[in-house]
Amino acid sequence: MFESITEKLDRVFKGLKGKGLLRDEDVETALKEIRLALLEADVNFKVVKDLIQNIKSKAVGKDVLESLTPGQQVIKIVNDELCSLLGSTNSRITLSPNPPTVIMMVGLQGSGKTTTAAKLARIFKKEGRRPLLVACDLQRPAAIDQLITLGKQIDVNVHHARDTKDPVLVATESVKRAKTEAHDIVILDTAGRLHVDEALMNELKQIKEAVAPREILLVADSMTGQDAVTIAKQFNGQIGIDGVILTKMDGDARGGAALSIRAVTDKPIKFIGVGEKIDMLEPFHPDRIASKILGMGDVLTLIEQAQKSFDHKEAEALQKKILGDSFTFDDLRDQLKKIRSMGSMESLLSMIPGFNKVKNLKVDEREFVRTEAIINSMTRKERANHSLLNGSRRRRIALGSGTSVAEVNRVVKQYVELRKMLKMFKGKKNLKIPGMFPF
Repeated sequence: MFESITEKLDRVFKGLKGKGLLRDEDVETALKEIRLALLEADVNFKVVKDLIQNIKSKAVGKDVLESLTPGQQVIKIVNDELCSLLGSTNSRITLSPNPPTVIMMVGLQGSGKTTTAAKLARIFKKEGRRPLLVACDLQRPAAIDQLITLGKQIDVNVHHARDTKDPVLVATESVKRAKTEAHDIVILDTAGRLHVDEALMNELKQIKEAVAPREILLVADSMTGQDAVTIAKQFNGQIGIDGVILTKMDGDARGGAALSIRAVTDKPIKFIGVGEKIDMLEPFHPDRIASKILGMGDVLTLIEQAQKSFDHKEAEALQKKILGDSFTFDDLRDQLKKIRSMGSMESLLSMIPGFNKVKNLKVDEREFVRTEAIINSMTRKERANHSLLNGSRRRRIALGSGTSVAEVNRVVKQYVELRKMLKMFKGKKNLKIPGMFPF
């Protein structure tokens, strides 16, 4: 995410930080390079022009150029302007004071609307609410079945009707059902088209008029760049939207849509899709995204993901095991599973400041699978006491896990080294060990 623009800006800022004194010409040169980096990232031309003008008006001044750290000052100005461009603060979904809150999902076909509706329902359910998914897409034959399948995955009810072709009727009936069954959130998955057309807009306008949604959220594919911005403008102009959810952000190295959409439509980005899995929908935090673009990582999101994956009581139990020198292969396997549940290792490492500068950083996710397979092939006694693992046992484990003896030896060696490292924590009474540790 934003890999292309981050690399280019990093080169610009490295040049600025290397100068003890900045001249007007230095800032002008840097701004030209920033402008080019933004345009190459497919950011809207007018947005780039306004952003550069705002940065210039604040960066070219006596207070900045003659400060002790002029390069850092310019970077701070760029960061502040990016935050402002992206929306300054996280915009949450507005809930109705009189339930149910009706949320209408709109967008073109293929943008990920149905999956995103389910992801959003999952978030509401985790917050203790009772969402109801509604299959209003009666154009695509498999849309109803897809939503039902997703609803089962997250244990959320799905309202649908196969005996009608009227999405307005389905929407109105779902609101009645929500009131009867005490569902406080209704999420309408509406139909899409390959492009914006009159029939689609008329259908959406009729649904909007019938159920008066509290929020209309546009689901747009970030990888389409400026097309996503144009689509957002069209939907906002014709039916009015309250916010945007950008999907496929994990595959978008440029980020043009994310950087343009707020400025062009004056509507906030509320969530971003960062993967295909049902739990890969994140609130959009402008300050964190700006930090990520400037190569400063996204530690807050990393911490939040860790908190979701690691239970407080489990972390305390793990701390006791570490302090008591009783950390076993079972504990290692549990920690590996929790780390994998947070997302890909590359996406996690990209949140750590400085890791974006590591060239060709590739993490083989299959290593985790092989390690788990090796641990699973051990007996209960072997997992509890690694000293039992002699040559013949290691050969058996390699055969049972579909790996080699060398790979088994590597896992055992890493485990032994980890235990040595953890021994250093012994005797430190006030030590707070989180549920996740680096290794």
